[in-house]
Amino acid sequence: MGFIGDIGHFIATPLYYAISAVLLFWHKLFTLLGLDRDGGLAWALAIVGLTLTIRAALIPLFVKQIKSSRNMQLIQPKVKELQKKYGHDRERLAQETMNLYRESGTNPFASCLPILLQMPIFFTLFRLLDQAAKKGTAHGFLDEDLARSFGQSQIFGSLPIKESFWGARTWGDDPNALVMVVALVLVLAMTATTFITQRQLMSKNMPADALTGPYAQQQKMLLYVLPVTFGLGGVAFPIGVLLYWTTSNLWTMGQQFYVIRNNPAPGTPAFAEKVARDRAKAAKHGTPLEAEVTATPEVEERRPAQRQQPKRTTKSQRKQASPKPAASDSPNDGGKQ
Repeated sequence: MGFIGDIGHFIATPLYYAISAVLLFWHKLFTLLGLDRDGGLAWALAIVGLTLTIRAALIPLFVKQIKSSRNMQLIQPKVKELQKKYGHDRERLAQETMNLYRESGTNPFASCLPILLQMPIFFTLFRLLDQAAKKGTAHGFLDEDLARSFGQSQIFGSLPIKESFWGARTWGDDPNALVMVVALVLVLAMTATTFITQRQLMSKNMPADALTGPYAQQQKMLLYVLPVTFGLGGVAFPIGVLLYWTTSNLWTMGQQFYVIRNNPAPGTPAFAEKVARDRAKAAKHGTPLEAEVTATPEVEERRPAQRQQPKRTTKSQRKQASPKPAASDSPNDGGKQ
């Protein structure tokens, strides 16, 4: 097998067991609910359940991604200052930029982590389905009987989940038009959801200062590169794998929409929209926003009081204003009682 093959097998084996365990759990659940054990609908819904399970497990990583992305946006003015200061020295600029990332707790690669962690799962599911369809090969907890059922299952009796758009062109003696249409719809949905998710992040949750510079260029590049990559590669993916990735993209889009709407980064269009919604809600209930009520007094209290300067007086005026000693305090009265 070779050294590279041994490493790939070492990495893939635990993934086969983890993915097959979750997949079989959902398949068993839908079978108990009355779906056909060997039917494509039970296996397709099991793939959807697998996707939701994986994405739920990745929520802590998504939260870390959001925090890191927000920090990247907020420190863009400082990054620009470093570019102006050390633009002539690329090595020093890179060093100072990394120091800034470290001090602010920002990871510039955190936005890619969810996708990078899903790629091994994606390709493992692809191989699991491909091997089950072609050879009935058992992987993980998927025995030969279940592997054959998984690989040969068809949705609605005529839509094999193992087939892809590219493979359906030469399916049997006549191309399978239904597979081609469904696969094309899933590829377009996968591409569109990827683009909308990235576009939503840039247009709603990035301040104006963050729309220029290297980080913005990276985001703009991903905005077009990722959808094109998935679109071109998607024609070769089986319907079952396309179902996984499209469901995952829909989860990401909804999750990001919720976070941007309810916890936007300061100085972004989404933040302004949230402030406007909060004001409208407060006005509807007749209660002004707490921030607006307390903002002005706090500013006034923090303003230092002006010190009044004493008026200038002459020496004679000061002498007249000084108190005279009382009669009982005179030294001549000391012996008279």
